[in-house]
Amino acid sequence: MKFGYVLLDGCGDRPVPRLNYTTPLEAAYTPNLDIIAARSRLGSVTTVGKGIAPESDIAVFNMLGYSFGKGYPGRGVVEAVGAGLEVRDGDLAFRANFASARGKRIVDRRAGRNLTQEEGGRLAEEVGKISLKGATVFFKTTVSYRGVLVIRAGRPLSAAVSNTDPAYVRIGGFGAAKEVTGADEVMRCVPEAGTAAAALAAELVNEFTAKVQKILEKSEVNRDRVAAGKLPANCVLLRDAGDHLPVLPSFEERHGLKGTALVEYPAEVGIAKLLGMGMVPIADRRDVKEKASKFLSEVREGTVVYVHIKGPDEFGHDGDAQGKRRSIESIDRDFFSAVKGMTDDVRLGVSCDHATPCTIKMHSDDPVPLLVTGPKGDGKRFTEANAKLGSLGHRLGKDVLDLVTETPVRQNGLSGS
Repeated sequence: MKFGYVLLDGCGDRPVPRLNYTTPLEAAYTPNLDIIAARSRLGSVTTVGKGIAPESDIAVFNMLGYSFGKGYPGRGVVEAVGAGLEVRDGDLAFRANFASARGKRIVDRRAGRNLTQEEGGRLAEEVGKISLKGATVFFKTTVSYRGVLVIRAGRPLSAAVSNTDPAYVRIGGFGAAKEVTGADEVMRCVPEAGTAAAALAAELVNEFTAKVQKILEKSEVNRDRVAAGKLPANCVLLRDAGDHLPVLPSFEERHGLKGTALVEYPAEVGIAKLLGMGMVPIADRRDVKEKASKFLSEVREGTVVYVHIKGPDEFGHDGDAQGKRRSIESIDRDFFSAVKGMTDDVRLGVSCDHATPCTIKMHSDDPVPLLVTGPKGDGKRFTEANAKLGSLGHRLGKDVLDLVTETPVRQNGLSGS
């Protein structure tokens, strides 16, 4: 059989006053998704766990059937692998953001969200020249303000250290969002274990943080940005440390089916690499029509084709409910209009990696909607409220893909599953 699997980034939400107390999904005009949903069973999903507002990396792992009670490598490792950096066991890897700060006070965690690839590349070259005591720095910019950092010392480092990014906290090795005040500061990294490896890791992170801000304050790129009325990218926030590569069963071993991922961002590439999935790159991450075309062309017998569609999440972070509604409508127009005709011979699953409610401007642990096409549909629109009443009931993220493929869970020694 053929399978398609679509995750809408941060699409889940809560009723919003500006949308007459409906969610963006409820308010959006989605005639194509409505056709698919009418032929589908609906349900709701807690993607990682109750009380955990997950980042996309751990949420996607769970939604692909991989949960981690322990041993999660950390988003830093996943993104570094996706960005093409070498990561050895004992290295310290972080997800990084170029950010804007005045001293220690953070002005914007994403440097205005308008850092170009050319600017990011030039800043990364300067960051890469930093020398640390007894350690080497490997830094690479990825997309806009995003980057990855790997620190390699003469002895193994431990990822049991805190973030310098105040918007995220580590829970069991993976990242979860936390509420920020708007007057937050760059955090000092502290060891979270009483080991020499953790103490050294925290020391090196704090040395890096201090040195990188001094270098970026003097950068020609930032002088030009300030002259143009833009925020400077004058500090680097770090989160989600990892210190080892994971040992995981491949996607095919886990599900008994081949997996193909349409990839754009380093986290997606890293996950696909670590799971041994086939990869199809998307040239323009904003071109949803290209995603639809490649999604359709990759569907074949015995394969799950997975695509992660961006857009709604950013509007959720901005608290822009109307923008999120329009983003959902554009996905319906450019993606689901092409996909709606495939449901006769392809089983399709559609859900979200997490919710990003506009009212709180951050990820949450709210259950997200799920649909699975099949011969008996619930006849309802794909919305949060309908999903809670759907015939699929409530599910955990780690079980969703087994539900879509109707494959028994395979016991392959997955850590924590």
